[in-house]
Amino acid sequence: MSDISIEALPPVGMIALRGEMGSLGRAVEAVTDCAPPEQRMSTRSGDVTVMWMAPDEMLIVCDHGAAGALAQKLTAQLSDVFATVVEVSDARQVFDLTGADVEALLSKLMPVDFDRLGATEVRRTRMAQVPAALWRHSGGYHVMCFRSVAGYAMRLMEDARPVGG
Repeated sequence: MSDISIEALPPVGMIALRGEMGSLGRAVEAVTDCAPPEQRMSTRSGDVTVMWMAPDEMLIVCDHGAAGALAQKLTAQLSDVFATVVEVSDARQVFDLTGADVEALLSKLMPVDFDRLGATEVRRTRMAQVPAALWRHSGGYHVMCFRSVAGYAMRLMEDARPVGG
């Protein structure tokens, strides 16, 4: 059996922001103290992580209990520009993967060049048949997918574990 640990995390706070990146960046910095992330990167301040998701989209990851108030502050901060702020905490599932063979496991499921994946990079990709995103943390990776396919994603990752070791 491999040394890989796959854990479905308890609900995590998530807020999706869409709009012009300059406006989003100013609002995010004012409310979270996080610098706006560069393309495909993330920034962090305290318990809040801000991720670049697309040319007009950011995702804020925070404590589940803080997401509602944070979304309200962002909505107020963006009230004079065309932007959307949506709390998506209950729509997503985050998995924590740790262990020496994690990249080998994930390489079986998604087309990601892990040797080139930066320490603060966020990668949107596919995991077999479902959309997913992943990013590094100090001990491994977080993988995020829609909660509606979380069971499928967990089975995929468990089935892809290297045998032996």
